[in-house]
Amino acid sequence: MRPMNNAPLDTDRPNSLIIAPQWIGDAVMTEPLLRRLHARGERLTVGALPWVAPVYRAMPQVAEVIEFPFAHGGLQFRERRAIAKRVEGRFETAYVLPNSLKSALLPFLASIPRRVGYFGEARVGLLTHRLKNPKSKPPMVAFYSALSGESGFDADRPQLKFSDQDISAALARQGLPVSGYYVFAPGAEFGPAKRWPAKHFAELAASLDLPVLLLGSGKEAELCDEIVLLSNTANNAKCLSLAGKTSLTEALCLIAASRACISNDSGLMHVAAALGVRQVAIFGSSSPLHTPPLSDQASVLWLKNDASYQSPLDCAPCFERICPLGHTRCLNDISAQRVRDLL
Repeated sequence: MRPMNNAPLDTDRPNSLIIAPQWIGDAVMTEPLLRRLHARGERLTVGALPWVAPVYRAMPQVAEVIEFPFAHGGLQFRERRAIAKRVEGRFETAYVLPNSLKSALLPFLASIPRRVGYFGEARVGLLTHRLKNPKSKPPMVAFYSALSGESGFDADRPQLKFSDQDISAALARQGLPVSGYYVFAPGAEFGPAKRWPAKHFAELAASLDLPVLLLGSGKEAELCDEIVLLSNTANNAKCLSLAGKTSLTEALCLIAASRACISNDSGLMHVAAALGVRQVAIFGSSSPLHTPPLSDQASVLWLKNDASYQSPLDCAPCFERICPLGHTRCLNDISAQRVRDLL
């Protein structure tokens, strides 16, 4: 666990603790909420899992980030109680962004007087201010921003910011030119029904006149290596996989300095949008009506809403990990040329 910054209570501003979601894309979607809270005078500390914490360090309105030593699954009551004791008395309000019971435990154990979150997982007694979950889930920015108690979220778009120094350092560590490359993010942890085929990524990479960096986690290294192998045969080794070889902070900085980012519906898609990078977002089993890249620099490809595509995709969006019909037409039928035309 990274040492906690036991900063003294700020008596000039109300101190608030944000319990962050565990996915990168969701973390990005919380930025408008944090911007609203900061603008009305709250000093923000974010409690986040280590693989999400770098996203919050790219939000200027966040004063402090506490990395939680929690793993996926399990209550881990002892660890939560230990951190609760360390932060007790520091905060007036806690905003609990995930809907799970365990995410609401720490603010309760820390005796934070005002604890805000949505109903969920029998945690009525853990929260003091509870919002009803909407019957039809709104876009994620609006879902999180409603915890502020304010309204008018339609124009809110996530924003992330890295310093020129951070970006230059990341480029130097990888020996890369400034804005002289494209970034591909070919992974999607949810499942293959959200992943544009590797052969299509490879064909696109081979057709470009600049190097291509493949970014992702170590779990996606095999996928990225396949794309490198397929593309470099025709592209003079201009495609390089850094999957699992960078920190998340470095990966975000590399996206920030890229010419454009091509991705599936994934956390890095939302990062590129929040950084204002030119991007093409490819959707298959999921829907851009719910989780679009919120940026004027984004182009979305989704065959479901393409009137010229025949026969129509009545099965989309299915939100399944693997295509139930076995054809994954929603992704296989998006050509590399069609993506390149949007760059």
